[in-house]
Amino acid sequence: MGRGVLLPHARRLMLVLRPMGFSTSAPVASTREPLHVCVVGSGPAGFYTAEKMLKGHEGAQVDIIDRLPTPFGLVRSGVAPDHPETKIVVNQFSRVAANAHCSFFGNVTLGSDVSLSELRKTYDIVVLAYGAESDRSFGIPGEDLRGIHSAREFVWWYNGHPDMCNLAPDLKNTDSAVVLGQGNVALDVARILLRCTTELASTDIAGYALDALRSSTIRKVFLVGRRGPVQAACTAKELREILGLKNVHVCIKEADLVTSPADKEEMRNSRIKRRVYELLSKAATVHQEKSNDDRKELHFVFFRKPTRFLPSEDGTTVGAVELEKTHLKDDGVTGKQVAVGTCEFEDLKCGLVLKSIGYKSLPIEGLPFDKYRGVVPNLRGRILSNESETATVEPGLYVVGWLKRGPTGIVATNLHCAEETVASILEDEKKGVLVASSDSKRQGRRGLLEILEQKNTRYVPFHDWEKIDSKEKTAGQLKNKPREKITAWDELLKIAKEG
Repeated sequence: MGRGVLLPHARRLMLVLRPMGFSTSAPVASTREPLHVCVVGSGPAGFYTAEKMLKGHEGAQVDIIDRLPTPFGLVRSGVAPDHPETKIVVNQFSRVAANAHCSFFGNVTLGSDVSLSELRKTYDIVVLAYGAESDRSFGIPGEDLRGIHSAREFVWWYNGHPDMCNLAPDLKNTDSAVVLGQGNVALDVARILLRCTTELASTDIAGYALDALRSSTIRKVFLVGRRGPVQAACTAKELREILGLKNVHVCIKEADLVTSPADKEEMRNSRIKRRVYELLSKAATVHQEKSNDDRKELHFVFFRKPTRFLPSEDGTTVGAVELEKTHLKDDGVTGKQVAVGTCEFEDLKCGLVLKSIGYKSLPIEGLPFDKYRGVVPNLRGRILSNESETATVEPGLYVVGWLKRGPTGIVATNLHCAEETVASILEDEKKGVLVASSDSKRQGRRGLLEILEQKNTRYVPFHDWEKIDSKEKTAGQLKNKPREKITAWDELLKIAKEG
């Protein structure tokens, strides 16, 4: 991991910073006790980093801060409610938080409650793991019409994220939804729209979302991709699941399944692409007959890109997406097939649009940031001063997760990513490059508490999160659910304070 974000000067820096591998199982003796570490972000990347630091350095004192009062990041707010097996990892993360050398500070926002500069003065090591909390956009006309949401917003809504509990997507005034994108997140939101609500009722989906889906009038979901079935960005596991939904008729045009020599070459070089194509081809054959019953419909629309969003009769709500037909062409540089417009257009009527074209990380003051790629420039997790060939390593400042490599991979991908960053930290600590220039020692946790007290910030420690956790689980038992999520900021903070 991380190789994808190496800058042109990486080879020169590698001569100085020789890799030591990813193994962090043998604790490193501390040269000065303790080693104060702050991890910003409590998602998988953050918790894996904390775990590896605690195992890799006997003197590590790790503090995890997060702007939400609830930990676990995308495991709680991103993983689909009908994928409970993926959420089991929170048990592992809870054991990390229970470590005597680890503390959680929820409801602490980097930039307002504490600045990056303050953290760097307070801790020996700062690891940024705050992920991607914004979205890429198309930048085409009509994108601000009502009824158009990012897939992230929709996912946060049905998962009970407090920032999106009032999103209230309109599911009752249309029979058609368009999902732009064909990656795993796109398949997630399409599946939630189409899955039988009796199956969702036993998950941890937000109560208000379940109610909205129960009264939904959406019968057709269109998954739109710029390229063909060979280039679909989803995995076989996710595709197999949505193709197997009960009472859903799958519609795929046979003409879209015709492959070129370049497509065949792509499939020869990628088992995943080959498997995805095989699943789509099989689904097209199985569902050839016209659906005349009451089943919902899932349409895979290939070789189309949106050019503008068209309003409905009221002038403010989306009524259709204008799509341009595309064909594939070699980009002439990497050999990758790219979608090129044909100047042929068609309108796809709908009342709901979900844009699933990628999450986007946001920069903060004092942080080097590659706006084009949406990542922090880094060398195996070491943050670099800029993107130029003369960039230097920012001492004591590291990055992990989506902020490091971009919004790709699954939950487990962050484990390897964290191992790489922690290996860099331990190597730097061993070389003594983390020693502060001043005589005063870093205060670590004590310094953070002073900053939060000065700013009157009411943080949520892990034992207060456990009050929220307990209340959610108790409420969930009454409805045969794993938990009934508390979704409002004020209620979360009230329960954390009072229990």
